[in-house]
Amino acid sequence: MKLDDFNNIDFKNAGSLPVPVKLVLLGILFVIIVGLGYWFLWRPEIDAYDQAQAKEQELRQTFLAKKAQAVKIDAYRQQMIDIEKTFGALLKQLPDKSQMDGLLTDINQAGLGRGLEFELFKPSQEVVADFYAEMPIQIKIKGNYHDMGAFATDISKLSRIVTLNDLSIAPMNKDAKDSVLVMEAVAKTYRYLDTSEVAAKKAAEMKDKKDKRK
Repeated sequence: MKLDDFNNIDFKNAGSLPVPVKLVLLGILFVIIVGLGYWFLWRPEIDAYDQAQAKEQELRQTFLAKKAQAVKIDAYRQQMIDIEKTFGALLKQLPDKSQMDGLLTDINQAGLGRGLEFELFKPSQEVVADFYAEMPIQIKIKGNYHDMGAFATDISKLSRIVTLNDLSIAPMNKDAKDSVLVMEAVAKTYRYLDTSEVAAKKAAEMKDKKDKRK
């Protein structure tokens, strides 16, 4: 087989070509067919297969993550039960609306019981939050330091939550030699909102949202 055999190929008489030339031409044709088949047929299938494998790995990882969560579901449920119990216990420390007057009386009695004299005891406007309302009470009392400390301790021991904020203690008379002090503070107590109040609050919030959209 010589190079001239390929330069003088007459495809009209391909049957009379030398066998070696025929074999070479068939080999070239085979390579071209395989190349075209790979490009147009096999390559898209290979790409789809690779994508399917990647998707399988993604789904496998998702499955393993979900399985790990499912294994811990009992622990999560128990945790939610514990949280609800704790929340319920804290909620019981908040009086309802009907108990607020009694709580205000308890605060007042805690001071009087320690021999303190109230110069101011003024409940302010309630501040409403998600499920509770905060009532600030401006107080001004006078007495000695020991009794004021005992009063603060008594407040912390009440069955309902009461906090003393913005404390200010000063001598009643700087020039006097007695130990009478004046304490000003904001006592804050809290109550939970009843069902009707929660519903009214949500209705008001919805109305505000609608008004803002207009």
